[in-house]
Amino acid sequence: MSIKQLLQEAGAIQVRVAARDWREVIALAAQPLVQGGYLRESYPQAVIANTLTHGAYYVFEEGIAIPHARPESGVLKDCFSMLVLAEPIAFDGSGKADIVILFGARDNNAHIEEGIRAIVTLLESEETLRRLRAARSAAEVMAIL
Repeated sequence: MSIKQLLQEAGAIQVRVAARDWREVIALAAQPLVQGGYLRESYPQAVIANTLTHGAYYVFEEGIAIPHARPESGVLKDCFSMLVLAEPIAFDGSGKADIVILFGARDNNAHIEEGIRAIVTLLESEETLRRLRAARSAAEVMAIL
């Protein structure tokens, strides 16, 4: 299943989201996945703890963050969530990001590795990033993807 299909199946695309800080961003990104039975309620806290321990190594200079935690931290099914923030937010002292793709993987399988590679390839396009940042709805994001 493609990232686009996983996002659509989980109803996990949120746009124009306002958040106070990076912890809230992670909680908001995880919310539809927890509600949908993809992640345990403990997963967002594990992502936050991972960030506090290892830093926000998942924030890229293009303003993209791909936060995650280990499979045993509460992943029930492979999943992705996308949040497009109204304003960029710094993640634990890192650069700012306004496109956040949280994911959960049951293991380090090729499916998720391919998914991450696909995200990176997709988001290498300046035009795609511009269009995602301008999107006003989940349907618009789906059309862009």
